[in-house]
Amino acid sequence: MNTGCRKFFEQLFSKRFPIIKWVVILVLVVNLSSCVEAANSQEASINPFMKALPVSEISGTFSETAPPEVIQALRPSLEGYQPQVSILSPQGDEILPDNIVKVRLQVKDLPLFKDPKWQLGPHLHLILDNQPYIAVYDLNQPVVLSDLSPGTHTLRVFASRPWHESFKNEGAYAQTTFHVLTKTEENNPDSKLPLLTYSRPTGGYGAEPIMLDFYLTNAPLHSMAETNPDDTMSNWRIRSTVNGESFILDRWQPIYLKGFKPGKTWVKLEFLDNEGQPVKNAFNTTIRLINYQPNGQDTLSKIVRGELTADEVRGIVDPSYTAKIPVTEPTPTLAPETKVEKQLIPEVKLPEIAPIPEAEETPAQETKVEKQSIPEVTPIPEVEETPAPETKVEKQSIPEVKFTKVTPAEDIQTMESPKSQIQE
Repeated sequence: MNTGCRKFFEQLFSKRFPIIKWVVILVLVVNLSSCVEAANSQEASINPFMKALPVSEISGTFSETAPPEVIQALRPSLEGYQPQVSILSPQGDEILPDNIVKVRLQVKDLPLFKDPKWQLGPHLHLILDNQPYIAVYDLNQPVVLSDLSPGTHTLRVFASRPWHESFKNEGAYAQTTFHVLTKTEENNPDSKLPLLTYSRPTGGYGAEPIMLDFYLTNAPLHSMAETNPDDTMSNWRIRSTVNGESFILDRWQPIYLKGFKPGKTWVKLEFLDNEGQPVKNAFNTTIRLINYQPNGQDTLSKIVRGELTADEVRGIVDPSYTAKIPVTEPTPTLAPETKVEKQLIPEVKLPEIAPIPEAEETPAQETKVEKQSIPEVTPIPEVEETPAPETKVEKQSIPEVKFTKVTPAEDIQTMESPKSQIQE
């Protein structure tokens, strides 16, 4: 119930009214119900995704659309968490003797992890001064910030969902201001003024819609403007400017934009007061440069385009879900393998029968060549070696020939005697 409406209603019953004025009370009851509805609408502006946003044009080029279906399906898995973030070191207002800082963070009621396959998971956005954030998935090791300039610096950190949307519950944000060697006036936001922390978009994108998200500190509810007209901050607005086209946001929740052209685009966020003027506080005006290249192949781009289902990437919100994925995968993969084997049976038989006779003829020719080469290589030296002892044997038979020559001489003499006898 709105505070102003409740006080007025209590004052109304504290006095005695004539019967005729009870009609006025009925009118006030009707007005009271309208106050309740206004309070509920304010809660809707703080609680993101209470209602899916329709596609609507917010400038000449850009239009707001509902979040991607996969993100809407995965978001309820993290609704039960209320992360509590704190900065352990450096301490607030601490003066450090070196320009190297080891930042130690702590988070409760939110598991931090990165899915090994999809490379996404719940994490922290750590921001030094007004630089682009650093995604932190592991708190076992400190985050080392080196080469810091001497002077005052501010660290801001908040919990983030896998698709880089910030948690906006109480305690999901922490902040500390420290000094390197000495104190200065820069990078030192006023804790009494509202503070705008720019989160997304930043870096490169491979698909649209592109999410615009931020974190607010010390920003009062809009309903406070009705009860305290002197409050200049309760009717705050966020002015967003994309490539020179501006539009106003009056609710604290992420929005998804379409209409980006390939290439570089600059985005500017400003915190405005009730009169539409920028609130002068450190970091309340921030500009980022992004690069949009369609058909990106990273996990987030595929999720935004709907190329991955919620069941496929559910491991980015539930680390235990990875064990369930292999159970469903073998069933579809076995069916095509058996079909392929059945088709291969006739194909294997046909080519194997035809080449068999050709393979048998070629080895027959090879064996003939081998048989002819055997007498040409090895037997030749053996034939040359065997005649050598045979010639020696013939030399030994020479004296036998000499002995035979004696007998023919005698025979000649005996043969001559008959000739002489015949001549006689």
